[in-house]
Amino acid sequence: MSRTTDRRPTHLTRRLVQLYAGLTLYGASSALLVRAGLGLEPWGVLHQGLAELTGISIGVVSIIVGAIVLLLWIPMRQRPGLGTVSNVFVVGLAMDGTLAFVGEVDGLGARIPVMVLGIVLNGVATGLYIAARFGPGPRDGLMTGLNRVTGRSIRLVRTAIEVAVVVTGFLLGGSLGAGTVLYALAIGPLAQLFLRVFQLPAPAPAASGPSPLTPPTGAATPTPPAGPAPVATPPSGQAILPQ
Repeated sequence: MSRTTDRRPTHLTRRLVQLYAGLTLYGASSALLVRAGLGLEPWGVLHQGLAELTGISIGVVSIIVGAIVLLLWIPMRQRPGLGTVSNVFVVGLAMDGTLAFVGEVDGLGARIPVMVLGIVLNGVATGLYIAARFGPGPRDGLMTGLNRVTGRSIRLVRTAIEVAVVVTGFLLGGSLGAGTVLYALAIGPLAQLFLRVFQLPAPAPAASGPSPLTPPTGAATPTPPAGPAPVATPPSGQAILPQ
């Protein structure tokens, strides 16, 4: 019993470390794509375009857009988790911090490796924070919410969202290029790979002992009363959230 109880805080600590390490790395990898200057991921194109338009830093723009997207969850009755809310703030802060630390990259010979590093680290970050199971990011939740509300496929909904985001960001001055195409092709396989790498073991079930309702050995088993058995129902509005 004590062994199982001791494992639970350790399991939660590891999940929290994965969550915040993944979100921080996600922001840092997005900043590397900015410094490479060869094209950003779809939402990054929009963030950069809005940053160019408003003069606000790209990290702060990312936070504002994330908060607005999160508000769109309300009419769809989506429930955010800890990872959802943390995603809004941590990614943007990490992005601005990395941009302040990493200077401009000159020359194609340096920019290509920085672009590739940014894409790979983005895949690592995705695997880390999704495997922590604290809820989807606001943009992913928008996709799944629209899928549920409209009945359209995930593929169609995601494609429509990202095309709209890229086109809008590009028209506002966001960076669209080879990095955008390479990201679109590589992020799926990379995320799948690193989800397997960082997958957490399921928490051990609590040790079971003899139930106080179980009759002692040799005792007669009581006969249940005739008629249909009552069915327990959860309270109205209760939902099972990701653990």
